[in-house]
Amino acid sequence: MKLPLAWLQLTRERVRLLVAVAGIGFAVILMFLQLGFRAALFDGAVRLHASFEADIFLIGPKSSALVSMQSFSQRRLYQAMAVPGVAGASPVYLGFGRFRNPETNETRGIFAVGFNPGEPVFRLGEVNRQLASIRKPDTVLFDRASRSEYGPIAARYTGGKSIVTEVNDRRVRVGGLFQMGTSFAINGTLITSDLNFLRLFGERSKGLVDLGLVRLAPGADPQQVQADLRAALPADVRVLSRQEYMNFEKDYWNRSTPIGYIFALGAAMGFIVGTIIVYQILYTDVSDHLAEYATLKAIGYTNGYLLGVVFQEAFLLSLLGFIPGFAISLGLYDLTRGATLLPLAMDPLRAAIIFALTVLMCALSGAIAVRRLRSADPAEIFA
Repeated sequence: MKLPLAWLQLTRERVRLLVAVAGIGFAVILMFLQLGFRAALFDGAVRLHASFEADIFLIGPKSSALVSMQSFSQRRLYQAMAVPGVAGASPVYLGFGRFRNPETNETRGIFAVGFNPGEPVFRLGEVNRQLASIRKPDTVLFDRASRSEYGPIAARYTGGKSIVTEVNDRRVRVGGLFQMGTSFAINGTLITSDLNFLRLFGERSKGLVDLGLVRLAPGADPQQVQADLRAALPADVRVLSRQEYMNFEKDYWNRSTPIGYIFALGAAMGFIVGTIIVYQILYTDVSDHLAEYATLKAIGYTNGYLLGVVFQEAFLLSLLGFIPGFAISLGLYDLTRGATLLPLAMDPLRAAIIFALTVLMCALSGAIAVRRLRSADPAEIFA
């Protein structure tokens, strides 16, 4: 079985081949990490949004993100319940408090969510099974996936120990655990009742809520009910569908902060670096074998055939560089997820996109490098 000429050319200089594979692998890893971090940014930002049991969401018109909500009157929820097709409307209170590590006594900001336990608002089975617990005064549920700076809360609670600490200088007891996870803005989360929330945030008024969750009656048309709510409610509240609410959060991180842009720029830089590396390798290979290419042209091989050899080399380089880059990226994803608790995981679509970018990167490099090949004139080289 004859080996392709492109493969024989690449493997003739094995050190050069290893350098090329390492460079392409580095570019692949950089693109995987940057696009992975960008996806984790968006996925982490809407974890709480996805956990709410609601069809339509009410927010203040000046709200910019989950971490920067504008309160609005709870009366808007009562008005919403009068709209046909609405089965219920529940208030949710959101805010950052100061959580005291029970071991080190250091305080750290933590995100708190308060709601009426009589009106379950979560799709989280763990939370719904512990509603009786948060009805007790000064009792909270703690996210076991919070960062370790809050202390070994989950381990101590699982071990049967009573955990008493402080939130906003008020004594609280951890009455249960649930699983939510962190994001780029939230390192830990507490869930409690609306009454407990208002005790922890004494400056807050019960009549002002941060989020309204609207549940529709069976058979109701979500788009029609949303339109009716927008017509019935004044301009001091926005009415968003579930997808619009999640897009609202993602748009904030993508457009109003530099983080999303930085990750996209990092991926672009990986693409550019890889293109330059492959170009240098292919150009050097073509230059070193220019006499051989000229000989092939002299005995009748066309430019198209020779160009095909260079592009085959480019494709082989993309394949050889992508495989180790993909494998190393999997390990780095696991390592980063364990260290940061961010929702960082390999996505098949992302893997396919980066493979296509790797092939494109090498193809562009080949297209630039073949300019040298076109100038291979047998008469000049053997003169």
